[in-house]
Amino acid sequence: MVNFLTRFLSGKTDGSISENTETERGKDVLDVVENGGPSLDAAAVEAALPPAPAPTPARERPMYHTDPHSGMPMHAAPDMGELEEFEATAGETLLPGTQAADEDAVIEALRTVYDPEIPVNIYDLGLIYTIDIKGSGDVNVEMSLTAPGCPVAGEMPGMVSDAVAQVDGVGICTTKLVWEPMWTMDRMSEDAKLALGMF
Repeated sequence: MVNFLTRFLSGKTDGSISENTETERGKDVLDVVENGGPSLDAAAVEAALPPAPAPTPARERPMYHTDPHSGMPMHAAPDMGELEEFEATAGETLLPGTQAADEDAVIEALRTVYDPEIPVNIYDLGLIYTIDIKGSGDVNVEMSLTAPGCPVAGEMPGMVSDAVAQVDGVGICTTKLVWEPMWTMDRMSEDAKLALGMF
């Protein structure tokens, strides 16, 4: 039996065994082992099995680092054709006659949201481009990020909508992430620049 298995694994048979493909040979070897045949060493079984498919390489995540002079993260921006304009909504329609929130209250809510990588709120960073408060209390916000490669791009609009929707007098808040015009440090408030040591 051992001699037969040795000839079988080397592809040499006496003619009583039909020619098999590598996959079939591997199945036959496993059948012999599972049915109580003599144990085979791992190298022999592995040699009889077909090669495993090569693993699919994982998509690399954009890397970023901090500019030591400004304290601001410098992200690796993707090609302009890859930019996505994320949008998120939160809240419920207000009852008729409910007083809509004023802009100051919405701004205070925006100041509670921070980019996870920067110790300054998104409003003082200049990431909020427009705040449009409807008579119904619904609020539309357009915002950007410090760079297109920011890893929280898909999460930030939801964080903003959730924060604004908590304000009394706000119905449904819709936040849209846009990339034009591109954000620059000139949009930062004096307080933000001071907090990041940019003076």
